[in-house]
Amino acid sequence: MTDLHDSTATTVHCAGVPIAATTRSAAAELVIQAALDLSDLRAPRGMDVHLCNAYTLALADDQAPLHDLLCAASLNFPDGMSVVWANLLRHPDAELPRERVYGPDLFLDVIDQGRGDDLRHFLLGSTPEVVDALQTQLHARFPGVQVVGAESPPFRSPTPFELAEQDARIRASRAQVVWVGLGTPKQDWESARLAASVPAVCVAVGAAFDFVAGTKAQAPEWMQHNGLEWAYRLGSEPRRLWKRYLFGNARFVWAAARPRH
Repeated sequence: MTDLHDSTATTVHCAGVPIAATTRSAAAELVIQAALDLSDLRAPRGMDVHLCNAYTLALADDQAPLHDLLCAASLNFPDGMSVVWANLLRHPDAELPRERVYGPDLFLDVIDQGRGDDLRHFLLGSTPEVVDALQTQLHARFPGVQVVGAESPPFRSPTPFELAEQDARIRASRAQVVWVGLGTPKQDWESARLAASVPAVCVAVGAAFDFVAGTKAQAPEWMQHNGLEWAYRLGSEPRRLWKRYLFGNARFVWAAARPRH
């Protein structure tokens, strides 16, 4: 897949994964321009974009195939403040932004700014109820937005035939950006797989669907800016998330601090 790291943004390694150290506004511009370029070139395949937080990188440190996938990705953004801080500590001589590229922000920025270019979007993930609510929110907040398709895949593993049919529908929609909200790391695998089949920018966007649809509450901004969003989410869903944050945060710190050759 096309690699955007070397030519469009300062890239540093965090936990062994290349991260585009860029601002929120520049990230949206990168995604929009990549989507337009793919259309202009009539490219046979797309690009995969991943939002990397501490949990993503902790999983990648533990799972070699996921690590390899992220290293081969078209673009990885720093979704968590812990990733931003780790990069600042590990690369003190580099002039790096002190802000993260948060999945929901990137989603809304590209949706909003892409209207000027008539950018076509496809929503893939979550439940039918969330996807319906999400489309309602997007059309209300961003008049003129082009959502050319939306699907909620089954929770089980799709068959090869189902995947082929899904990809055919996305290609037929002529979507330029496919937003994939399936949870980490499933969405990362699916974004990479889709990018090899569909000529679009495929973005693994995390919990953005639920947050924008209003089905889950976001942490207050002060918690987000101080790297405490994980604590808010843990308090909201302790049974589901306690292992992720207890073990994942510790694994991330070790992975980010560990010397690498």
